[in-house]
Amino acid sequence: MKLSESKRENFYFYLFIAPWLIGFLVFALYPILSSLYYSFTDYDIISKPTFVGLDNFRELFQDELFYKSIVVTLKYTFISVPLGLFLSLIFAMLINMKIPARGFFRTAMYFPSMISGVSMSLLWFWIFNPEAGIFNYILSLFGVKGPAWFLDEKFAMWALIIMTFWGVGGGMIIFLAGLQGVPASLLEAARLDGASKWKTFWSVTFPMISPVFLFQLIMAVIESFQVFTQAYVMTQGGPNYSTRFYVFNVYVSAFKDFRLGYASAMAWLLLVAILIVTVIIMKSSNRFVYYEGGRD
Repeated sequence: MKLSESKRENFYFYLFIAPWLIGFLVFALYPILSSLYYSFTDYDIISKPTFVGLDNFRELFQDELFYKSIVVTLKYTFISVPLGLFLSLIFAMLINMKIPARGFFRTAMYFPSMISGVSMSLLWFWIFNPEAGIFNYILSLFGVKGPAWFLDEKFAMWALIIMTFWGVGGGMIIFLAGLQGVPASLLEAARLDGASKWKTFWSVTFPMISPVFLFQLIMAVIESFQVFTQAYVMTQGGPNYSTRFYVFNVYVSAFKDFRLGYASAMAWLLLVAILIVTVIIMKSSNRFVYYEGGRD
């Protein structure tokens, strides 16, 4: 009787996880393993893949657009990630203060981050319109002639970076959770010792939220390496390849040039790059991350 009940429980267990398991195998594991195989082949989606060994990787390191997409992505990362983290933390600290209508401001700050990438891109495409956009109109009120933004290779990247600040509400909420976990007794002790607000932040608040900062940093870097929607919807990688991000380059190689094997090789190099950067950040985190319970 006990054996049959155990078998029945196992049956229902596998029955209920089957939809997820099938979805994972078909839509996640199989594409991952397929892309690894295709990275060593010449495959145009229509004909059968032909094994070419490491030829795709050799060609990548001779492709000027490959290096251009890396430079564009790194430029975006080095500018947008620090600014995004800074603004998220600043807004979280402001919202954490005891101010009237605090709940409303939290919602108002977080709400824009819920808008989908395509909708956000279309909205900002209108905002940066050189003729009828509100951004250039505001600049004109101060006597400044606004640039053509997405039509000018000098300003297209900056327009996309400014766009990222629209979604700082998501990071703000995470920082806010960290700030509310800082013990009030530590802040009170610092105040009684005569520490200034700046000293209290660096000596008490930041060490306590440093694990949250590390998480935010890693996620922000990974997201910046995978920028695609903005470039696809707004610039198509232009003008003059100034916004040809790495993932957009992968897309063009796969679905416009129909070189799926070449694109798969690029995708796996991106995975390796993300792993290396993540390990570097984790290894260097010992210098600025404080764990209340200590490290194992």
